[in-house]
Amino acid sequence: MSRAFVFPGQGSQAVGMGADLASAFATARDVFGEVDEALKQNLSKLMREGPESDLILTENAQPALMAVSLAVVRILEKDGGKPLPAMASYVAGHSLGEYSALAAAGTLKVADAARLLKLRGQSMQKAVPVGVGAMAALLGIELEPAMAACEEAAQGEVVAVANDNGGGQVVVSGHKAAVERAIEAAKARGCKRGMLLPVSAPFHCSLMQPAADAMKAALEGVAMPPPRVPLVANVLASEISDPAVIRQRLVEQVTGLVRWRESVQYMKSKGVEVLVECGTGKVLSGLVKRIDKDMTGLALNGPADIEAFLKTV
Repeated sequence: MSRAFVFPGQGSQAVGMGADLASAFATARDVFGEVDEALKQNLSKLMREGPESDLILTENAQPALMAVSLAVVRILEKDGGKPLPAMASYVAGHSLGEYSALAAAGTLKVADAARLLKLRGQSMQKAVPVGVGAMAALLGIELEPAMAACEEAAQGEVVAVANDNGGGQVVVSGHKAAVERAIEAAKARGCKRGMLLPVSAPFHCSLMQPAADAMKAALEGVAMPPPRVPLVANVLASEISDPAVIRQRLVEQVTGLVRWRESVQYMKSKGVEVLVECGTGKVLSGLVKRIDKDMTGLALNGPADIEAFLKTV
């Protein structure tokens, strides 16, 4: 049975994340300690105890989600004795999850991934003043009509499709007024529901260009060997292994469309039957069936999930 390991993006964070892993496995405590040390911040305490208002800040949520994802993979490898290439044919991550995927595959050291994600979060927040931008989820619409709605709604402002999540779920991003116009334009094209998302910045659109520039400079200074298994990249929806190409695509990803539906379909075309979501929450494993009914989604959140999974590999 061919599997891919996938890694969640922002929105999956929750107070208490990773606490059961840390209780059960020294391996998880080591990962959290490594991240705390890299950031010179007690992020693991914030993950465990909150407050939620601090945890949901982009600069904290991004490295926190990566830390839990990496803890799961390290436990599987170290405690379960299963190297990543024996468990998965591909890795992929939703937005920030791409950094988790690359850390899991050995292209990024955990400390580098943590620092890069902290910077990514800070840069994204700084790129657009709070209140200027917005994101909205459009439900019951596919990619092409959503793009047409954005085109109609722009009127000299920025609004673009940020995430094509599959199963009729598309997220748009840009200037707040343009996003609100896009919701109405999408409804005229059959969208069942459009709702503004509780995010602090308009991710994955051209307003994020200052953050893309910051990431380009930061990534140039980081050592990146090829991944142990190929990465299915957000902006390409196909696999890459060349570190120079990976760097370039990570930069493009800040302003570009997360092609998640197509990424899952690509992995299916390569024989993947099961997507194993490593980390916090069940967003990606939940989307699988909406994208392809023949595929299975599995979430590894806690010790019991890991134990059950290890019996199958």
